[in-house]
Amino acid sequence: MTSGPSIDYRDIRCSHSENLPALLTELRLSVLISTYQTGHLVVVAARQGRLVLTFHQFERAMGIVVKPGTIGICTSKEVWFARNAPDIAAKLEPRGDYDACFLARTSHFTGDIRAHEAAWVGREFWVVNTLFSCLAALDPCYSFAPRWRPPFVSALVPEDRCHLNGLAVVDGVPRYVTALGETDSAEGWRAVKATGGCLIEIPSGRIVARGLALPHSPRVSEGQVLFLHSGLGRLDTADPATGQINTIAPLPGVARGLALHGGFAFIGLSKARPTLAGVPIVTQREQLKCGLVVVDLRTGELAAHLEFRMGVEEIFDVQVLPGILFPYVSGPWAERDTGQPLWTVPPALGR
Repeated sequence: MTSGPSIDYRDIRCSHSENLPALLTELRLSVLISTYQTGHLVVVAARQGRLVLTFHQFERAMGIVVKPGTIGICTSKEVWFARNAPDIAAKLEPRGDYDACFLARTSHFTGDIRAHEAAWVGREFWVVNTLFSCLAALDPCYSFAPRWRPPFVSALVPEDRCHLNGLAVVDGVPRYVTALGETDSAEGWRAVKATGGCLIEIPSGRIVARGLALPHSPRVSEGQVLFLHSGLGRLDTADPATGQINTIAPLPGVARGLALHGGFAFIGLSKARPTLAGVPIVTQREQLKCGLVVVDLRTGELAAHLEFRMGVEEIFDVQVLPGILFPYVSGPWAERDTGQPLWTVPPALGR
């Protein structure tokens, strides 16, 4: 008999800006947040003018990927896929509240490869395989199938040589990754984490920008590469041709997880862990926050926020569900999330 991970019961408290529910409603979306610290996928949604948060257990939840009808969640040893069942959404109580129903349906066992961000690349699902310092695709016959690694990494070994972490995909094609060091030894990046980070072009391996402090979550918009300059507490851009760095907005936390939609950036914030000693943002440790901030990309102003005041101190990823205002999500241990299991069968067989 198999069982899920142990449940981390804790008192989680949060606050938010008054305008966050209205902003989500105006943009017609909900937000997904992963926190590996508590092992949850958090759904942030607005209903009847109020903000609603629900927590769904996924062991050491990390990268989140969204495409129409499916959510992918990287966890401690596997990638889970939750599929939308709109026919069930219409029947859930209270009737008419839910506009989507995502149910955990399949998973791929990778083992602990420290999967960080991920993306669909054509028909393949790629993960940033941080332990093996490469990009890898899921393969039904193997733990993973390596697809690319930085040219300065000489071997495929489980040594986390450069802490590859973020992936930008444009029109289904991988374009950029972030790493915390141009290093080729076991956890060699740790010694240079304050200034050794880099943004790398794929597939050429060209270094677009170096000398960065904990770069994460690259994304491409209007010809620029946006990324989280986590060690400096900033949302920055890098010119892909020259590598010039410009700042869009300062951020009040160690930033990881970036989703762009409707002229806004949705960004996850964490407090500084002890292992970040020597990184510039740590000097502001007492002022750092954990939660979600929304940045207006036109002005660089913070448009709205959600802050976890107790129970959660680290967030990894943030994604949005466009066109879905109030989703129901059921994880692999549904009874722990909702108290009731849900089943689906093909329509012709369910009569």
